[in-house]
Parts: sequence; C-alpha cells; structure tokens
Amino acid sequence: MKKLLQLTAFGAVIVLGIAFTQVAKSQTEPRRIEVTAKRFSFEPADITVKKGQPVTIVLHNIDTAHGLRFRELNIDLRAPAKGTGQVMFTPEKIGDFVGHCSVFCGSGHGSMELTLHVVE
Repeated sequence: MKKLLQLTAFGAVIVLGIAFTQVAKSQTEPRRIEVTAKRFSFEPADITVKKGQPVTIVLHNIDTAHGLRFRELNIDLRAPAKGTGQVMFTPEKIGDFVGHCSVFCGSGHGSMELTLHVVE
C-alpha cells in the first residue's frame, strides 16, 4: 500500500511538472502575427497585443518592397519585393501606435498605415 501511494504521488508530481512547463512555455513564446502588404494597404490594418507579451510580426509582400515602421516603438521592419521579413519585440508602452510603410512603393505610399493597439 505504501509503495502504491509513493508511485501515485510520484506520478502526480510528474504530471504537474509537465503541465507547469507547458504553461510557462506558452507564456514566453512570442505571439506570431502575419501581415500582408500590397499597394497601398496592410492587412490586417489593426492589431491588438498585450503589454509585456513578446510579439513577432511577419510581413509578407505581395508585390513590391514594403516596410513597416513604428517610430514611437523604435521598430523598422523591411521586406523585399514578393518576400518576407520579420521582427520580434515586446511592447512596453500602452497606447495606439500608427505604423507606416517605410519603403517608397508608389503614389499611394503615404496612405499605408497599420494601427497597433497595446493594451494592459
């Protein structure tokens, strides 16, 4: 009986250890956000993330070269024509931040915006 209790307790410790490891891993892995850039828009045009949560933005360009710059967050991501670029960051400020295309891509370049909402 004593052996059975010890084995049960040992099994419970292993199960709890695995569960806590999975929770910790999911909290530290960056959230991956896919953004598509094309003349003259970003899709999605609005993104919401949590303060302190690591984020990876992956920028896919359908046509020409594009970039995505958030001056206030010191982020400048660029991707080649029909290519992909990515940046990882952890937002530390709460607020709404407007990102603009940072690579001139034609007459509608100035209207390319993506809003990043950082919430608590």
